[in-house]
Amino acid sequence: MLPSRRGRPARVPVTLALLLAAGATGVLAGCGDTGGLRGAGATPAAQSPARLWPGLTPASRPAYDIGEVEHTPVGGVAVPGGDIRRADPVAAVRAEITAHPDDYAGADAPYHGTAERMADCGARDGRGRCPVLRPYYRDLTGDGRPEMTLGFRLLPQELTAVRVYTVEKNRLVRVMSYDDAVSAVELAGRTVIVRSPSEVAGYEYRLQWTWDPDQRAMLLTSDELLRTGGDGKRPKRPSASPRPSASPRPSATTSSSATASSSATGR
Repeated sequence: MLPSRRGRPARVPVTLALLLAAGATGVLAGCGDTGGLRGAGATPAAQSPARLWPGLTPASRPAYDIGEVEHTPVGGVAVPGGDIRRADPVAAVRAEITAHPDDYAGADAPYHGTAERMADCGARDGRGRCPVLRPYYRDLTGDGRPEMTLGFRLLPQELTAVRVYTVEKNRLVRVMSYDDAVSAVELAGRTVIVRSPSEVAGYEYRLQWTWDPDQRAMLLTSDELLRTGGDGKRPKRPSASPRPSASPRPSATTSSSATASSSATGR
């Protein structure tokens, strides 16, 4: 019975009542069929990690200096008003070249071609030859101000240098550095992701640097070898530098377009 508008019970037609009852029965039956538990087969038993060589003397210091923490003030580069967007990216690269003469100065230096090409940065007839790539700006530290992710070509080895800079007390500070044969660079939240070709066919390296407020630097938090889903052929030009685990001076930076040779003057 259903209440009528006047508060008196109204009769439901017999045919309608039978249809409602049949529908409810069908719904309940359907729920029972689709919601029942089904066996997923045998489940392997969980196993705890097995510790090997428990009597081995623990290492007291790292075997290599891989530069886990990069926090280097950059001298000679002005940051007007503390705004990193107003800092000159070309000047930042020139400051690094000056600070590492063994890497850039002289014909025997591994990256002498980069130093030679710096004269083309800003020159009208040097467009496209400047090794400094377009900078990208995003807040990577969480303080509400952008950092500068910068890339430049390491010549003649055809590698890419990736750098991240922040500003502290109106001074430019480098907080991440990585050199390698780079396939792509991405920014995600507080993380810089660098992809590099691998010597293993069908795989690539995927490295992540994440901002650490205690160290005030971007730390290498993940180093993975991942399948690319390609044809399994070896890359035409595998990485020309050691993996970060054995690299004396690692580094890192900004977006997959970091491999494009756009001039830093096109900010």
